[in-house]
Amino acid sequence: MIEYYPDAEHWHSADPAARGFDSARLTDALEFAATQEITASKDLTEMIPKGERHPYDRQLGPIKSRSAAAGLVVKDGYLIGQFGPVDSVEVTFSCSKSYLSATAGLAYDDGLIDDLHNPVGDSVKDGGFDSAHNTQITWRHLLQQTSEWEGELFGVPDWIDRGRQVNSTPGMEAGTIGGSAAASENYRNLQTPGTFWEYNDVRVNRTALSLLRLYQTPLPEILKTRIMDPIGASQTWQWHG
Repeated sequence: MIEYYPDAEHWHSADPAARGFDSARLTDALEFAATQEITASKDLTEMIPKGERHPYDRQLGPIKSRSAAAGLVVKDGYLIGQFGPVDSVEVTFSCSKSYLSATAGLAYDDGLIDDLHNPVGDSVKDGGFDSAHNTQITWRHLLQQTSEWEGELFGVPDWIDRGRQVNSTPGMEAGTIGGSAAASENYRNLQTPGTFWEYNDVRVNRTALSLLRLYQTPLPEILKTRIMDPIGASQTWQWHG
């Protein structure tokens, strides 16, 4: 069997029937998928905090409106069908976590991280892990989002997301970015690092900064040269956080 691998820019198309698809049913499926638009606004600024609840509640980094629903059907490397604006560049917030886990894996392979159980403060000397609480934090805690790191980055404190709910319904304040703490007196108490999981954007950024301290090179450059270019990824992606 001849294997085909598409390059970054040009994917060959194939007849659906030749690849085992019922062409009529595939067309129906694509038309149906195109109608399944989510209810969220295309204006992503509507889900971004604007400093109304407290002064730290604000946007950091670039953002753009999203396009309509889109998708591809690929079989054996060949493009079988598509719908929507598939070439549109979209904001994919949480892909940063995948990028960080990949660059952390490279740091481990390169010997920059000797052991995931080592305290981060042993190798990151920027003051962020000097407190009695933060000295307990290991690389595993950071990567598994159980660090309970306490502090602030870019003037944004960790407690802005302390107690954040990720399964709330649309419109609930607790489900929005930075929507968990209206004031500093109502956030939950910190737990021992490694004992409590929380979805906290400030701590994800602290993980990124810690890896940057190890590499002494911007993480997007590491991702590009070590992963994206070797696998033949496009040149249109950007990583801003």
